[in-house]
Amino acid sequence: MDFEYDAKTEDYRKRLLAFMDEHVYPAEPTYHTDGWEPPAALEGLKAAAKEAGLWNLFLPGDHGAGLTNLQYAPLAEITGRSPAIAPAALNCAAPDTGNMEVLADFGTDEQKERWLKPLLAGEIRSAFAMTEPQVASSDATNIGTRIDRDGDDYVINGRKFYISGAMNPNCKIFIVMGKTDVDAPRHLQQSQILVPRDTPGLTIERGMTVLGYTDGDHGGHAEMIFENVRVPATNLIGQEGGGFAISQARLGPGRIHHCMRLIGMAERALELMCTRALVRTPFGKPLAEQGVIQDWIAESRVRIEQARLLVLKAAWLMDTVGNRGAHTEIQSIKIVVPSTVEWIVDKAIQTHGAAGLGQDFPLAGLFASARMLRLADGPDEVHKRSLAHRELKRYRSHS
Repeated sequence: MDFEYDAKTEDYRKRLLAFMDEHVYPAEPTYHTDGWEPPAALEGLKAAAKEAGLWNLFLPGDHGAGLTNLQYAPLAEITGRSPAIAPAALNCAAPDTGNMEVLADFGTDEQKERWLKPLLAGEIRSAFAMTEPQVASSDATNIGTRIDRDGDDYVINGRKFYISGAMNPNCKIFIVMGKTDVDAPRHLQQSQILVPRDTPGLTIERGMTVLGYTDGDHGGHAEMIFENVRVPATNLIGQEGGGFAISQARLGPGRIHHCMRLIGMAERALELMCTRALVRTPFGKPLAEQGVIQDWIAESRVRIEQARLLVLKAAWLMDTVGNRGAHTEIQSIKIVVPSTVEWIVDKAIQTHGAAGLGQDFPLAGLFASARMLRLADGPDEVHKRSLAHRELKRYRSHS
């Protein structure tokens, strides 16, 4: 494994670091959402990113920048230093990234023309509607939403919640996960289908907060009701019964992208912790001279380096042996990185005192994001259970 930046990655890094200094960090003090509306500054940032050639970096192949996971990892880390602004400015923000990957890999030519093309251009936003309030949606086979064939149409009935991106007024399309055949084998019951926002019967019931934040930079989360929502059968993505497999394909890159950005969040928190410790002087000397603060700083650096290496290994394996071959590492980073970053941000907040909880520093928002990611794309406990089963399987075969 060689994690040294190649020439292409280094070129993108230099341009992206300059973009962060010139555009992103100066925008932070006034970059606030007005309810569920995206900040007014976002369109200008997107235009600047396009001009700088920093657009759709996450997507391999002809549709995106053509980067490997290993090449994209240090770039996503840089955007994670300002997660409320940079990913959206570069058209690299969830849930659109995963939805674009689904459409690029599984969409028909008509679906790509109508929905993928404007998503790639940053003209619209999208959402992925899977999670439901009545069931443990970490197991996607539990979902109860029905997608029933009726002639040339499908009719959708169900309730979804915490649907990321749904509150953004520019969210024009939903990828909805539901069951088309409850009698099929467990992992072949689900399908995915495209539902335009203005389809009759689709109701946005309410916006939902994350630890009190609207999370508006991600488009906001929503509870949604589908009541006899009718769409053409041509809106089905892939084949009937292929929804679970598509969702797994979607989650692999999504999980690693989250973890890449989390490393940047941790670096930003450590930077703020060190800066604050050097200038804050309770009890007659800087906090930086207190042993407990030095312990937090040293431990933070060690944990960041450990987490980054594991993320890079997962990215390298995805590039060399595919998502399946990297399954253990993908689950490992999903377990360890959010909790690691949560710990580091917590210590940075403590170092700042009350100021760390307020709007003058980005730490409270970073903490909310890290805590949320211990649940998003599957809670820690589910990944640990799956990882333990895989480890035990190696030994059961010898017993």
